[in-house]
Amino acid sequence: MKKKVFLTGATGTMGGAAMHYILAHPDRIELTVLIRDGRRHGDARRRVEKFEKFGRLKVIHGDLCDAEAIARGVRDADYVLHVGGMVSPYADHHPEATRRVNLGAMRNIVDAVKARPDGGQGVKVVYIGSVAQLGNRAQPYHWGRAGDPVWPSRYDVYGETKIAAERIMVESGIPWWVSLRQTGILSPEIINGASDPITFHVPVRGVLEWVTAEDSGNLLCNLVLTDLPDTFWKHFYNIGGGRGFRLSNYEFEELILGAMNCPSARKVFEPNWFATRNFHGMWYEDSDLLDHYLHFRTIPDAETYFTMFKAELPWYFSLARLAPAWIIRKFMKALANRAPLGTLSWVKNDDKGRLDAYFSGKDAWKRIPGWNGMDLSHPSEEAILLDHGYDENKRESEINIGDLRSAAEFRGGRCMAADITPGDLDTPVEWECHAGHRFMATPRLVLLGGHWCPECFTSEADLDSIAERNPFFAQVYR
Repeated sequence: MKKKVFLTGATGTMGGAAMHYILAHPDRIELTVLIRDGRRHGDARRRVEKFEKFGRLKVIHGDLCDAEAIARGVRDADYVLHVGGMVSPYADHHPEATRRVNLGAMRNIVDAVKARPDGGQGVKVVYIGSVAQLGNRAQPYHWGRAGDPVWPSRYDVYGETKIAAERIMVESGIPWWVSLRQTGILSPEIINGASDPITFHVPVRGVLEWVTAEDSGNLLCNLVLTDLPDTFWKHFYNIGGGRGFRLSNYEFEELILGAMNCPSARKVFEPNWFATRNFHGMWYEDSDLLDHYLHFRTIPDAETYFTMFKAELPWYFSLARLAPAWIIRKFMKALANRAPLGTLSWVKNDDKGRLDAYFSGKDAWKRIPGWNGMDLSHPSEEAILLDHGYDENKRESEINIGDLRSAAEFRGGRCMAADITPGDLDTPVEWECHAGHRFMATPRLVLLGGHWCPECFTSEADLDSIAERNPFFAQVYR
């Protein structure tokens, strides 16, 4: 019997790749996608409708805030692959629309799952989260894993909404779910982001463990086709390409500029155009676990990918080698000066909030050295892991009230429950944060997911104050 899949985000990078791989198995998978009308995804929409015309998939026309459309997709599905949503840079320019869409979509999916006659027992929900949920990670604490602190960087509404949507799903009580936190995706479309000022929000000495669009699509297809154990579900995983895709941001810039036949980063940028903090990115100590389950990695390393990338670029990129470095430099500097999100525009306009968040203040920005004064060496491959505040050597079935209290204390707060049944990670209990906020959350969300107080950890939070009282968070906010 064919597995029925409902996919959101089919006109995006990861969703489009997933659609491509799924359609290669018409004998095993029946695919339904949600697409919305409009010019923004015109070409991608037309590709989807072409597949519909030839009977290779079903299309539900509507958007993520259309509860009825979502319900139609979820009603008969065996798998809901929720990839769609507002992403950066669009999210950075349209925060309210991002909140409405990213949270509304998850609420609609949860409601639709619960409304099924089987109470959701027959459907598995796959949520594509984001590395943005884990905020800034500076060297030498550039390694991450599931259970690390979940917090959005300041002004990062996208990260905030991905956290909140994940929380909605986990706390909903639906029986089958998994959260796959996506990293940076390598695809030809990445070039489009180079014309937005948020290019310079990325610290030169930051890191990211990339993954390709192809492997991301293969991951979702394999998830549907693989007979996974029950223990796979109701957990959080980090998507990453593995060791060969662990780059510093400077290394990434050199690779992509080289592939585009452009001069070195040293010739077209200045270091003080780039933020020094307040942007997400890390290498994963645990990303191999997901590959162990799903065997989705097909491209060995970033160097191999960019060789392929270069060969597939349109012909006119070959002319870039003829352009003097100063012309590219002039364009990029103008981008950094573009208000309201250009880093140099913050300096020019003395935007204290942004300068404090992204540079630790204007004086710190003035002290940023030139290229010759920067340490651009490859970051340490030795993982320094964060303390999660409880005994992680225990089996999940052995976690008890003592572990909850220990975890809460390490977060500067308290677990208010008198007791729990050992191993019961899905019954919500009451917690109190350092600021006295009371909230309900499952032990699974807090201990395994790294979540904490929803009032404290927003994109407008006073993170300095939180770090003073929350040792768990202070490990990453250094």
